[in-house]
Amino acid sequence: MAIVTSLVSERVAPFEPVWNRSHGDARRDIAHALVNEGSILVLVLLLPFFASLVPWSSLWPSLLPFWAELALAIILLDAGISLTHYASHRIPLLWRFHAVHHSVRRMYGFNCLLKHPIHQLIEISVGTLPWLLLGIPQDVAIVGSFAVAIQLQLQHSNVDMRVGPLALLWAIAPVHRHHHLASETEGDVNFGLFLTIWDVMLGTAQFRSSAQIRASSLGIAGRSDYPETYLAQLVEPFTAELAATDPAPQRSGVRR
Repeated sequence: MAIVTSLVSERVAPFEPVWNRSHGDARRDIAHALVNEGSILVLVLLLPFFASLVPWSSLWPSLLPFWAELALAIILLDAGISLTHYASHRIPLLWRFHAVHHSVRRMYGFNCLLKHPIHQLIEISVGTLPWLLLGIPQDVAIVGSFAVAIQLQLQHSNVDMRVGPLALLWAIAPVHRHHHLASETEGDVNFGLFLTIWDVMLGTAQFRSSAQIRASSLGIAGRSDYPETYLAQLVEPFTAELAATDPAPQRSGVRR
């Protein structure tokens, strides 16, 4: 229902109408979504098993109201995933797998699920480590995971959102579009999943208007030949060609 709501909203109030039209990527995006969402579901269901391996009793503040537990869970997860995201633009090996996500030629809610499974596993492992070490209750973890799915759609949505000063705190689509620019400097900003505070601390926050970002602005700098089919994208990180054009080591400066 969340995905359907996102797709309908994008047609009612699109930011870039061209992004609503298929670029021959529908089947690929569906494949990524099925694999990645399925793996997240499995990991959440296995959370009690992983938690049982922690050699101490739960440290989770279960006496807090549920909304406060959920807020804590999101902040902890957001910190881990955002820092992993930041590292993925600076460590060549991580960039190879993360580049799959940056290969998109349009931004719409559904392609937030376009990630290489190995990179998604790394992000989830780092992001949920505090959950496991603190012994998060499964119901909080389930709702937290659902919140991530919703936020990812909002972050990549093709809706012409007008959120005003809230964009200074919330890493929503008008903020995140800068991150998908096909530039090794202009796109090296706004790594946060939920909050912008991590980018403020890292010095990578970009809050200017994204109104000028259009269809021709997205992708990977220097990789117009990046594969667009699902299986080819799974294989691409292991090829010598990508290693030779890896942009991560060159990302020393950030334009703010």
